[in-house]
Amino acid sequence: MSSVTGTVTINQPLNYRAGARVQPTDGGQAEEVYEPATGRVISKLLCSGEKEVDLAVQSAKAAFKIWSQMSGMERSRVLLEAARIIREQREEIATLETINNGKSIFEARVDIDISWQCLEYYAGLAASLAGEHIQLPGGSFGYTRREPLGVCVGIGAWNYPFQIACWKSAPALACGNAMVFKPSPFTPISVVRLAEIFTEAGVPKGLFNVVQGGVATGQFLCHHPDVAKISFTGSVPTGIKIMEMAAKGIKPVTLELGGKSPLIIFSDCALENAVNGALMANFLTQGEVCCNGTRVFVERKILDVFTKEVVKRTQKIKVGDPLLEDTRMGALINRPHLDRVQGFIKQAKEQGAEVLCGGDLYVPDDPKLKNGYYMRPCVLGNCRDDMTCVKEEIFGPVMSILPFDTEEEVVERANNTKFGLAGGVFTRDIQKAHRVVAALKAGMCFINNYNISPVELPFGGYKASGFGRENGRAAIEYYSQLKTVCVEMGDVESVF
Repeated sequence: MSSVTGTVTINQPLNYRAGARVQPTDGGQAEEVYEPATGRVISKLLCSGEKEVDLAVQSAKAAFKIWSQMSGMERSRVLLEAARIIREQREEIATLETINNGKSIFEARVDIDISWQCLEYYAGLAASLAGEHIQLPGGSFGYTRREPLGVCVGIGAWNYPFQIACWKSAPALACGNAMVFKPSPFTPISVVRLAEIFTEAGVPKGLFNVVQGGVATGQFLCHHPDVAKISFTGSVPTGIKIMEMAAKGIKPVTLELGGKSPLIIFSDCALENAVNGALMANFLTQGEVCCNGTRVFVERKILDVFTKEVVKRTQKIKVGDPLLEDTRMGALINRPHLDRVQGFIKQAKEQGAEVLCGGDLYVPDDPKLKNGYYMRPCVLGNCRDDMTCVKEEIFGPVMSILPFDTEEEVVERANNTKFGLAGGVFTRDIQKAHRVVAALKAGMCFINNYNISPVELPFGGYKASGFGRENGRAAIEYYSQLKTVCVEMGDVESVF
């Protein structure tokens, strides 16, 4: 794998079935896959049709029969081996991720570390999955069995392709399930490497298959009668459609959807720490993060000093070639998305917001990067709650700063959104911190930090940000089902 931007081309098949890369049997139209840093076409994928989806599901179904009968300890050893391989190939996988996604290699390495940690965590849980024994009167008893669901479908997003695939597959496989995974057609490349790693680690062939495609491929997966569960990460409109399709087959779903999360900065915060938190809450992965704290509420007493420091720090963020070690912001995912983010900034200005820094397109000096999808990170001042930039998810490097005066006021404003994915508080007053996060209607809250996602902690949202949880012990509940067994030790007393 070349570590030089603009030099990689992927010619291998991007589907993975029964332990090997394959072209789809009924591949439809070819979709071009881009390198965001340069705008180059680096690969082409064939969208999987109904027949290929069925072959992938049937392959996973056959592997499930083997995997589900293995003990938790046996499954644990395989997951640990997969984690070891990922650790060993960290640099290669991170480079692949950067080339296809556009994020900095610095961030991609962190993503890969979180990925192998996720596999290690669920390997540790696999052997501990158990039911319980319940004593009943007269020497009778009952017990419960925690059983796998079957073939699960994972549908990933383009901002964290490899990491999301691990977040979904690790608990699924630990519980004894199989998985068919469909990555975003914008970032189809790294997930196939994960499939190869699972095979190298010793899973039954077919246990983790990859199908490529867009809307139609996703529909074939959601409607397939042998699919037991669907886990989706992406937009609210697509999440609604997946719920509708799943409902027809009474399939359980996990939905990790969008957000417009509040970050509340009180005047008694440690200012430098709060500024760092605001940058982390807005500019990771070019701002393309669902849980970003893009509504930054700042207590009026420190509004000027906080804003001045945030602008100064934002202007120093180095934008450019994502494979260079000192780059801290790479390219956005594609041209239409870059144009969409630019449209939000234009509309914000029309509605009265002030661009305090950035927001314009950026053209690096390196000629091979001139067609890449770059922009300078943007901070907006003079914002109001009714502005589009404050209400809607931009999914780009755009921070909106809003002043507030009281705790009661800011909590009410923070909750005034259809979303509920995350929220953050910066204050030295620990009682106030816990009081505020208790009042926030959000599934993932941060105190004096932001965008920290240890795999040990459940992740998921409230309201339109979805339901179900990824990571932590909580995810086990969403990839398994409970069977109750009642045992009578005496004679059955009939009422007839």
